Amino acid sequence: MQEVVGRWWNGIWGRLGRRDVWLTRQVRWKVIARAGDVDTGRVLRWEFDTEPEALALVQRLLAADTGGIWRKQDGDRASSPPQ
Repeated sequence: MQEVVGRWWNGIWGRLGRRDVWLTRQVRWKVIARAGDVDTGRVLRWEFDTEPEALALVQRLLAADTGGIWRKQDGDRASSPPQ
């Protein structure tokens, strides 16, 4: 079972502008990024051996998209990433 360590959302509603990034850990650290909404979004995945490597990619992804104001989501809002 994978553990959601962090989740970020760019604050934009809608299929075209929405961006989501998850940081998860199972055995290895995974970064999952989705561009678009839950139904039509494109999903990319990366795996890392260490948390600092994974967090470095999360920071690069957040910095690369200046279309919204990124918010970290915690608790119940930190939903599971796409399968």
